Amino acid sequence: MERFLGSVRRLSKWANTLAGLSLTFIMGITVLDVILRLFRKPIVGTYELVGFAGAVVIGFAIPLTSWDRAQIFVDFFVEKLPKVPRGGVHLLTRLMSIGLFGLLGWNLFRIASDYQRSGEVSPTLELPFYPVAYGLGVVCFLQCLVLICHVVKILGGKYE
Repeated sequence: MERFLGSVRRLSKWANTLAGLSLTFIMGITVLDVILRLFRKPIVGTYELVGFAGAVVIGFAIPLTSWDRAQIFVDFFVEKLPKVPRGGVHLLTRLMSIGLFGLLGWNLFRIASDYQRSGEVSPTLELPFYPVAYGLGVVCFLQCLVLICHVVKILGGKYE
């Protein structure tokens, strides 16, 4: 089981690295575009590139953020519960989240397939939409694995 948990953590770190590289790309292209606009030579398609990269930043950062439990929690009532009911609430929310991210991943794969089949591209640079949609679908399934790891930790009493 430890190997499974370690593999999911490594995959989450890899996805987060891609998110960081995407964020760096966004900052670099935005700064460069602003500077080049001073010389009347803007970068064509900056808006599209930032949009695609922004989707990658947000989507690919989710699994590691969830693994590290670095998101904002609103647990005023849950923290007041005894340990066993609190574990039950955590388990229920993780199971519901697995269902949600599973549906999101599946639908993103369907959308990506439609984009690929129709040849849908961005207006200026004519970049295809489907690779980003497939990528986001993959990280939704990775998020499901992270949540399964949470369930394993909850059932093993090692979640807190």
